[in-house]
Amino acid sequence: MPARVHAILVVRPDARIPAAHRLERMLAALTAQTHPIQVLTIVLCGEDADAAAFAQASRAIVLTAGRTTGFADAVALATRRREGDAVWLLAQDTVPEPDALEHLADALEIAPSVGVVAPKLVRWDDRAHIVSLGASMTAYGRTVGLADGEFDQGQHDATEDVLGSDVRGILVRADAWEQVQGLDPALAGADEGLDLGIRIRLAGGRVCVVPAARVAVHGDGVAGLPGLPPERTLHTWYVRRRAQLQRRLAYAPPVALPLLWLATAPIALWRTIVQLVAKTPGRILPEWGAALVAVVRIGGIVRARARIRRARSVAWSQLAPLRVTRDELRTALLPDLDVAHTGTRRGELRFFAGGGAWVVLAALVASLALFPSLLVWPALGGGALAPLRSTVARLWADAGYGLRPIGLAQVEPADPFSAVVAVLGTLWPGDPSRALVALWLLALPLAVLGAWFAATRITDRSILRCTAAVAWALAPTFLAALGQGRPTGVLVHLLLPWLLYAGCVAHRSWGAAGAASLLFAAVVACAPSLAPALVALWVVLLVVMLTVRHGHGAARVAWVVIPAVVLAVPLVLRQLGAQNPWALLADPGVPFAGAQVSADAAGRALLAAGSPTADPGGWGALLTGGAFGPWVAGMPAVWMLLLLAPLGALALLSVFTRRWLAGGALLLVAALGIVTAFIVVGVAVSVADGAAVPIWPGTALSLAWAGVVGAAALTLDTGFARHPSADADRALPAGRPRVLVATALMLALGVFALPALTAHLRGASALTDGPASTLPAFVSAEGHSRPDTGTLVLQPLAGGGVGARVVWGESATLGGQSTVLATRTALDAHDRQLANLAGDLVSPSSSDVVQRLEADSIGFVLLAPADQTADPARALRLTAVTALNQRAGLDSVGDTDKGTLWRVTGGVAERAEASPAVMSLARAIMLFQLIAVGAGLLLAVPTGASRRRARYTSRVVGRREADAVAVAASFAPADEAVDEEDAA
Repeated sequence: MPARVHAILVVRPDARIPAAHRLERMLAALTAQTHPIQVLTIVLCGEDADAAAFAQASRAIVLTAGRTTGFADAVALATRRREGDAVWLLAQDTVPEPDALEHLADALEIAPSVGVVAPKLVRWDDRAHIVSLGASMTAYGRTVGLADGEFDQGQHDATEDVLGSDVRGILVRADAWEQVQGLDPALAGADEGLDLGIRIRLAGGRVCVVPAARVAVHGDGVAGLPGLPPERTLHTWYVRRRAQLQRRLAYAPPVALPLLWLATAPIALWRTIVQLVAKTPGRILPEWGAALVAVVRIGGIVRARARIRRARSVAWSQLAPLRVTRDELRTALLPDLDVAHTGTRRGELRFFAGGGAWVVLAALVASLALFPSLLVWPALGGGALAPLRSTVARLWADAGYGLRPIGLAQVEPADPFSAVVAVLGTLWPGDPSRALVALWLLALPLAVLGAWFAATRITDRSILRCTAAVAWALAPTFLAALGQGRPTGVLVHLLLPWLLYAGCVAHRSWGAAGAASLLFAAVVACAPSLAPALVALWVVLLVVMLTVRHGHGAARVAWVVIPAVVLAVPLVLRQLGAQNPWALLADPGVPFAGAQVSADAAGRALLAAGSPTADPGGWGALLTGGAFGPWVAGMPAVWMLLLLAPLGALALLSVFTRRWLAGGALLLVAALGIVTAFIVVGVAVSVADGAAVPIWPGTALSLAWAGVVGAAALTLDTGFARHPSADADRALPAGRPRVLVATALMLALGVFALPALTAHLRGASALTDGPASTLPAFVSAEGHSRPDTGTLVLQPLAGGGVGARVVWGESATLGGQSTVLATRTALDAHDRQLANLAGDLVSPSSSDVVQRLEADSIGFVLLAPADQTADPARALRLTAVTALNQRAGLDSVGDTDKGTLWRVTGGVAERAEASPAVMSLARAIMLFQLIAVGAGLLLAVPTGASRRRARYTSRVVGRREADAVAVAASFAPADEAVDEEDAA
């Protein structure tokens, strides 16, 4: 038996931890040991009068060190005057049982080949739970505890040989300690015991655990990582990863060392992607911090390798049997969730059994019946619609910073909506313009599908999910957007249910937060005027997370706006730099006024009723046209708004239900949508052909409609009583009466939507067959092969002026539009140059105008048709035709369906590329935007672990378990039966 044991006790006073009390208990435990301690050295890291007094009274050797001194450095300081045959490493939070040292010393005496023996570490407050009993690592250096966190039933008492252990409480043979030169301070407090065990085994010694020796630990973090189990903080992840990289580089073969060192940054990038997919983005900063330290601190790696080289006497292959295999690691990291989770398991979705799939199918059939001509149209036109680029590459080129496809030579940031258009066009890469046709054909079933899933956050009842889906698809603003050809309004209406579906549970998981962030960015890109309302909802949710939930889930909620902010920053900075902040609210895409309500009191009343147009639901035109006979021709269409009254009444009653808080939240959504519509109605920030274009309030009404439909569904689901009991739910009768109410609601909405649904069949919609290009076919063919072909489009205006714009490529496209150009309040140098060019072309005064066209890379001049009702416009066009025909260097192509066309016959210069500085800025912007969107995509990708966790969270939001059971109990035959698990 080793006759003398040198115990080293490290104490670090901290305001949060009673170091003096811990030291007093520790000294008492050492005094009670059945095996004598020859020498006790106490290392005080920091100043603490009480701890120092206890240390001096113990007659131990007392050393002092700085507060930031690590455990390895403190032990190295104490072992400079080492005495005895073994070193016992202790900290202020390790309390050994009286016979712990005796068992450890006996193990060293019995087996002379053993260099280190480790005790069984248990929790100080529950000694039936194991903190650590040996450690190992994978082939790539990942540390794996062999029994961490397990309930102690003696199942590991036969364990003996291990690769390493926790550093707390280990007893090290003195000659082995000298041979391997103690602990490695470069590990910064993690894996110190494992690294020591590996080096002792390489030196020919053994590492054993002694389960009979028990040491209770508090987890102060003086030795080892803080917490029981170790805290999941940024510092903990950083220390663990730093230690892993330090050991990997220290253990690597000499040939592989340079490659591993150079691969540190690429590996960190790969692990960043893995962390995003694994829904652990909190580990990304620690990953890069540890990688940076590993690359910079080469000295620590050199010293660690030198210690191993001097002490090693056996091959690395001798350690292989003690490493953890992949299968063993998988077993250790994937516990049985059915045992681990004690909450209620969510029930089946019932998409098919509950009728959701059939409602979607019915909507698809209805869409094909209502829009039959779209089946043969190659492209959509009319309203705010425009063709898309002919290739996917050009679609994405329009979505980046740089030269715009409209304008003379303007370098501007792209609208985020251009990226949405690029994504849409990529879905039909052969002919991107057909993607818009497919969108219109599938709009109704997609609206039903999104709303049905959003309704699963409100109710378990299939009839109410279907009712909400139908109500959403029949929204007046959605049908108006379809009929008027507003792609932004259609896309917002299709995306909002999914945003609400993911956003209301963004605090639960990173997967939901990632999906919500992408949907938030897409909605704001399509409707910037919705940004204030959505940000207000985000702030409310974030405040709730910080206050009610004490910060739990706040980071996930905070992430929701990040991709949208990154995508919008270039445009925001550009508009703020131009002192035009209101332009940020402009509708993206083709500026289009269309039919909408006025900004007076009557118009706002219509907005409050849910109608974005002055003709509610299209009933005014239908009644005036005598479709139902002369006796109803004079009936005011406003009376048809009464069909929407039941929906609004049910929504208002949601605050009187048991789930009044959820009802209030939904009404807040509705109120923000209506307030936004009130603010933007009549506000014009864009200009098209000399006329102001107001912001369309329909997207704001889509947000309001979402809140109203959700609140009405909640009322029908819950009833009006406040107390969660099955009887209270009878305040709104369950079963067949509820089904009748829902059916009547759908019928009322269907009647109101009838004119809008049949508008295309009656020829009352703005949709047209194409065009495939806004330019003549001759120019379109030239632009398809040469994207840098410029066409100057001259538009005679009603006031006698002429509008001018330059279109590059085969057409003016939806993704190529720019709100910066459409909302500018002052002319820049390029605008003045274009104005002078247009003025000189339509007048016979200038002689060098064609040469200027050639220098500006303009190959065609198109004079668009004039408004035949405006005499000044017709006169100007006649004058312009005469002037252009007399120009030398312009060859008249003739009249086309897009206007009169001339071709520049001289040598047209190539369009100048953007400067290197602009290209560098464009690449930097693209990189940051790709990182933000890519992170959101990786977070949104579901994994097996995230799906398993989701099974144990309620699908319905804002309902307590007792209420869920009451709802399940009140289901009548009309609603298929569900068990309590499904309801919760």
